[in-house]
Amino acid sequence: MVTVNGEQKDIAGSNLYTFLKEEGYELSRVVIELNLDIIPKEELENITIKDEDVIEVLRFVGGG
Repeated sequence: MVTVNGEQKDIAGSNLYTFLKEEGYELSRVVIELNLDIIPKEELENITIKDEDVIEVLRFVGGG
């Protein structure tokens, strides 16, 4: 199992970029943290999600 934003998901073996796109994340507006490391956007397509990974998707929110 993989933890994504605090929720358990059965996505081990999936490509990180593909998972994020399928979940509807707009990659230009998020920062991805994988096991406490920030992942550069150009590396997302090269990462295979592994069992027990912890992924945090941080969204930028505007306001005033």
